[in-house]
Amino acid sequence: MKNEPDAYSIDHALNAPGQLMPWSGVRNYQARNFMRDQMQVGDGVLYWHSSCAEPGIHGIARIAGNLRVDPSQFDPADPYYDPKSSPDNPRWLMLDVQAVRKTRYVSIAELREHTALEGMRVLQRGNRLSITPVSQQEWDFITEVILK
Repeated sequence: MKNEPDAYSIDHALNAPGQLMPWSGVRNYQARNFMRDQMQVGDGVLYWHSSCAEPGIHGIARIAGNLRVDPSQFDPADPYYDPKSSPDNPRWLMLDVQAVRKTRYVSIAELREHTALEGMRVLQRGNRLSITPVSQQEWDFITEVILK
């Protein structure tokens, strides 16, 4: 899961009450569908900083649940307002993520050095999704080899 560190870094997340944060503002259908259909409470999350000087993994989090309608889509003053969405037919969802720990910074270049990760979706050229799935094998390799 990618987040801009100026908006909500892993440090912000670790300092939040209960280390919980609502993951809102997702405005891509494919990312929303990953969140809605594939993420389960307790699933691990690679906390990725994006749109910054050092994009890459900066922490570990977990899905804490509470999938619900994202209210920011209805607020005209919110940067994530969607005038085509309505309370009767909402388009966008959010869920709670709980920060677990900060890790050492792992760059995209470092991840690409490992053949075990060559199919990792977030490393594919042109990928701009804020939420992408990570296979169990990729998760294990990152958490047990790279972040060990």
